[in-house]
Amino acid sequence: MKKYSFLILFLWTVCLWGYAQEKPKYVFYFIGDGMGVNQVLGAEMYQAELQGNIGVVPMQFSMFPYVTMATTFSATNGVTDSAASGTALATGNKTKNGAIGVLKDLETPVNSIAVWAKEAGHKVGIATSVSVDHATPSAFYAHQGSRNNYYNIGVDLYAARFDFYAGSDFLEPYMKDKKNLYELAPENGYTIARGYKDYLKKSKKAEKMILLQPEEDSKIDRSAIPYAIDRKKGNLTLQEITRSAINFLSKDNENGFFLMVEGGKIDWACHANDGATVLNEVIDFDNAVKVAYEFYSQHPDETLIVITADHSTGGMALGTGDYKLNLQVLKNQKLSEVGFTKVLNDLRKKTKNKVTWEMAKEALTEYFGFWKDVKINERTEEHLKRVYERSFQGEAAMEKSEYSQSEPLAGEAKRIINRIALLGWTSGGHSAGLVPVCAIGAGAENFSSRTDNAELPVKIAKIAGYKGK
Repeated sequence: MKKYSFLILFLWTVCLWGYAQEKPKYVFYFIGDGMGVNQVLGAEMYQAELQGNIGVVPMQFSMFPYVTMATTFSATNGVTDSAASGTALATGNKTKNGAIGVLKDLETPVNSIAVWAKEAGHKVGIATSVSVDHATPSAFYAHQGSRNNYYNIGVDLYAARFDFYAGSDFLEPYMKDKKNLYELAPENGYTIARGYKDYLKKSKKAEKMILLQPEEDSKIDRSAIPYAIDRKKGNLTLQEITRSAINFLSKDNENGFFLMVEGGKIDWACHANDGATVLNEVIDFDNAVKVAYEFYSQHPDETLIVITADHSTGGMALGTGDYKLNLQVLKNQKLSEVGFTKVLNDLRKKTKNKVTWEMAKEALTEYFGFWKDVKINERTEEHLKRVYERSFQGEAAMEKSEYSQSEPLAGEAKRIINRIALLGWTSGGHSAGLVPVCAIGAGAENFSSRTDNAELPVKIAKIAGYKGK
């Protein structure tokens, strides 16, 4: 009888030990904004075509052992926006489009998994490639009826008192008769670093950190770090942001951490229907995931990585009627539509608005490969010339998408190379398509069946031992 009782006790202890082993100490939550299934598959097929093959070169995260899909509708709309989806992914609550960290009454605050992790004694980091007060990241720390209350969201950032924040900058750091958001940083114990090198200088002595891009980059565009396809030396990257976050959150830390990382500009490029830029952003997002995967490889029994998206954007179609793809042609696009617009604007300034067709052709050849590596027929050339004439010799309006304005010639060049690539789009907005969910590490087996975005933070919290909803 004693032997039997001892055996039961032993087996019970082993079971409890096994359960404890599965509880992750380190949790990574990656969100690809606008990254639907076809955005991921398109990037994989593009990489295969670059190697001369038909098929896929998988993303790191798509090879995780547990892969499923999630729905994304909001409390009030079949097609969500990033505020409502961010709130669902952060808090487990559906809300109205445009709302941040509150229920659909736009008043009742709801806490996020980041708050639950902090209350459980873990360090917390919130990072993104867009502004730190944008919809998705702010859903993890703010409570606002409108995603556009940027100054108030910035104040909420300090109130949450998380350990690490990163993004391009604050969108609206100034408010009349109130302290600006930069002044509030030291008052709340935060050190602001500008760029990766500045982070390395300041991080050892900092108790809490806000990592932003260099000031000269913010003067150009404070809303986001540059697209991967437009990146120049010294620009802050999502890989550097992720590496900095891991480094900072690991410092003097025995309890572990929770880190959310958003690849925010996948969505922006999808809104612009800019295929080459989208695929490069997905690849860049995967490179940031690889930084976390390196950490996981060193702590496989203590780490959970979950990858998902807040929604799909643009209705990307891999194929436009012909039973083939030609994605490899997109390698000839060297700048985003926005980046090429800057090239054309610089030409305007340089020539005092006397840009010739020959100059425009030269730019199109350099940045899209037209006439050189990408064959253009006479009809297409005539069409491009008509667009050039309307833009540079007439009064053609700028083309607008959700986050950018572009020269008509830049927009047309993008559409032509998309068409040659046989890559299609159904809209310039969001869609209700399923988004991927990929997981690896301690407790990852819980992400093996179809789910909804609001279920994800609840699952992660349960696995990690946070108090949760």
